[in-house]
Amino acid sequence: MSPNSRVIRRGILAAVLAAALPAALLVVVHGASASAPPAPPGWTTAFQDDFTGTAGTAPSAANWQYDLGTSYPGGAANWGTGEVETATNSTANVYLDGSGNLAIKPIRDASGHWTSGRIETTRTDFQPPAGGVLRMEARIQMPNVTGDAAAGYWPAFWSMGAPARAASATNWPSIGEIDVMENVQGQNLEYGTFHCGVDPGGPCNETNGIGNHTACVTGGTCQAAFHTYTVEWDASTSPQQLRWYLDGVQFHQVSSNQVDAATWANATNHGYFLILDVAMGGGFPGAFGGGPTAATASGVPMLVDYVTVAYKNGGTTTTPSTTPSTTPTTTPSSSGGTIGAYSAIPASSSTAKNGTQTETTGDGAPGGAQDVGWIHNGCWLRYDHVDFGSAPATQFYGRVASGAASGVSGLVEVRLDSPTNPVLGSFAVANTGGWQTWRTVPANISAVTGVHTVYLTFSSGQPADYVNVHWFDFGH
Repeated sequence: MSPNSRVIRRGILAAVLAAALPAALLVVVHGASASAPPAPPGWTTAFQDDFTGTAGTAPSAANWQYDLGTSYPGGAANWGTGEVETATNSTANVYLDGSGNLAIKPIRDASGHWTSGRIETTRTDFQPPAGGVLRMEARIQMPNVTGDAAAGYWPAFWSMGAPARAASATNWPSIGEIDVMENVQGQNLEYGTFHCGVDPGGPCNETNGIGNHTACVTGGTCQAAFHTYTVEWDASTSPQQLRWYLDGVQFHQVSSNQVDAATWANATNHGYFLILDVAMGGGFPGAFGGGPTAATASGVPMLVDYVTVAYKNGGTTTTPSTTPSTTPTTTPSSSGGTIGAYSAIPASSSTAKNGTQTETTGDGAPGGAQDVGWIHNGCWLRYDHVDFGSAPATQFYGRVASGAASGVSGLVEVRLDSPTNPVLGSFAVANTGGWQTWRTVPANISAVTGVHTVYLTFSSGQPADYVNVHWFDFGH
């Protein structure tokens, strides 16, 4: 199938191996509506929602946004997976239960049509600090339905690379997907999967992905009790690792050396956003008997006690912020012929460029009177003698604007010393509201010290212009 068909996150796992758990295993499983736990020692909480609120109300709009209908705007129909439900923002489908849980409930109407819910974090910047570790976790009770009544049920807690949002996921699977938990047909199983590369086939064997599964064995089945589902994304090891845990017990691992370096970089050199949903029907349930059918039970919710994201630093790294770590100045600081990396570097001050032009900046903000525009796939800008000093830079900030058409987006990438060297870090850009509607976007980068030639390179799946750049700088 084509990349646009996106049988994403949910490939038909044609051959998955059962994970053997230790014979002597003690995992404490708490009751419903437990408070979100504090970050473990050495970790810092980056995001948390324990879904406290009045029964029948919507989840926090600051934390979550709704996917609506049967596809992303301009994306593949039926979410690319063949599922049959319509996603709504109705509190009949997505609501707080008043007991500290989020409920996502699929409902069949009198005509046999299904509605359900699918929500995503508003944030798209979840990734490990350079040399650190990211932990994504949720405590969930899957829909408590089994047998024929569970035909077609497909609950999931998963994540996609940030560039998917701007492109309606038409760039899947290259931008990466980490499925923390999936379940189908009321099986007492959790499936964990990593998606990358190309579809079909490729280094991640799409549309299946690189996956494994295990059973809920302590404290009740996956359907009858709450369990904790976790992925750790570890950038402190070489090779990097993704590790899956059920109730604290690891059952799956993917290492960066299982795929080629370019594929791994394309899937991980950016932030991720989280998704919670209960789909009905589609390819994954189809591999285990299909559905929904007339026997499928309507109105059985997935309950989510909490979602939390935490990070553990490597060295002196910090998590991204939404504003620059330093106050921009009109001209970069310099000494001895070098350019300071930690003050705003006007994009128009490049020493060489490919495929771009300068223009007057509409708002006259710090960073110079001009910006660089008409930027499209294959363009680059070069800045000589950028001095990062001896304390590693781990953040990149760019002030950008876009009036690109719907569905047009791309990446702003940082490379050192050559426009063809590996990407140090990147962020995705789509329409910001206009070619002079500016916003500052952060990104993690691999740690860098010393003096380098900095290249801004631009990558997009479309030939159209997609971004203007006013200034950029770096942070610790």
